[in-house]
Amino acid sequence: MKKSEETISIKNQTKGKLPSLPFENIKNKALGKKYELSLVFIGDKLSKRLNTQYRGKNSPTNILSFPLSEDSGEIFINYKLAEKQAKKYEREFSDFIGFLFIHGLIHLKGFEHSSRMEEQEDKIRKFFNL
Repeated sequence: MKKSEETISIKNQTKGKLPSLPFENIKNKALGKKYELSLVFIGDKLSKRLNTQYRGKNSPTNILSFPLSEDSGEIFINYKLAEKQAKKYEREFSDFIGFLFIHGLIHLKGFEHSSRMEEQEDKIRKFFNL
């Protein structure tokens, strides 16, 4: 039996401990097994720099998604901001990270904020019980 190649790389550039989530399975459900994804957990400083550079917003944000090609992309999650927002919204940190990750994946799929996007997100969240 041939070992499947991983199509997701996860980097943690923070001191925080990453939640134990099935990131690759979630990615496969949203974008397919062939989609190559880089997932990077970052802090406020890089989040603000990227948000300013690519969206013209001079503040950190919780997640940024960048399609690189039809079958590859990058997601940056701001660990610290996600931690604060999880508390604010009274959600478990791991569930909130899952929520953000799914949100980023659906953007990579080509969806903009809309009820259709929320429907796509809900299907995947329910499937993974997030």
